[in-house]
Amino acid sequence: MAFLIGTIVALGCMLGGFAAMGGHLEVIFQPWEFVIILGVSLGTFIIANSLSVIKDTGAAIRDAVLAKGPTQRDYLDVLGVLYALMREMRGKARSDVEQHVDNPSESAIFKSFPKVLADSDLTAFICDYCRLIIIGNARAHEIEALMDEEIQTIMHDRMKPYHALTSVADGLPAIGIVAAVLGVVKAMGALDQSPEILGGLIGAALIGTFAGIFISYGVIAPLAHKVKTIRAVRGRLYVIVKQTLLAFMNGAMPQIALEHGRKTIASHDRPSIDMVENETVSGGRAAQPQAA
Repeated sequence: MAFLIGTIVALGCMLGGFAAMGGHLEVIFQPWEFVIILGVSLGTFIIANSLSVIKDTGAAIRDAVLAKGPTQRDYLDVLGVLYALMREMRGKARSDVEQHVDNPSESAIFKSFPKVLADSDLTAFICDYCRLIIIGNARAHEIEALMDEEIQTIMHDRMKPYHALTSVADGLPAIGIVAAVLGVVKAMGALDQSPEILGGLIGAALIGTFAGIFISYGVIAPLAHKVKTIRAVRGRLYVIVKQTLLAFMNGAMPQIALEHGRKTIASHDRPSIDMVENETVSGGRAAQPQAA
């Protein structure tokens, strides 16, 4: 919603200011200039990126426009899953815990938190490191180094749409100049026409430069930044898992280990200690699989 509101404000002020100066809005409507600019930008975007990145960019744009970052409920669900798994690892036999991490889609714990289970990458991350903890031979500092490496790899992949959009934004002003040059070439073929017609053709050509710069800095670049912000915030879920499980490996009780993870959440989204306790330690949703 914020992205749409900002875009409307930017367009409204730009077009309104132009009209207030006495400009004619119909002059800006030059569809073939926009076809050249947007078509070339789309073509170069397809050339530069793999099919998987193109698809992921579409999903990233959707999430950015809708501001689909993790909510407080998402953080509570992740902490709930971790608490339930740590309690199992602390009090149950290895074989009992393995059934949860080997087949999370059939695990009563993960089924209690469907939003976590729906994120296959996050679920795999949790299960992989719980499995390493169950084995018992890994050292905390070795697990931490491995987690850092994997999180870095995950974030590198998650940021590919941001880099792809940034490349498009960087190239748009130049593509706008290309469209303007083509418009000038067209205008040069009408030198024998009246000044009114020739002036209109030159003005139409200059719209290419205007459109390329505006779309770059007024639309694509802010959209790319929004994509980066949303993806970075979603990456915090992995940091929560990392800090919680490392604290558990170092001997912290499950409820204390949760605090290590909770503290990594931004203050404006961070659930309170009481909220986490109500969801986990005091018999909230995380306790349901064991109570059944």
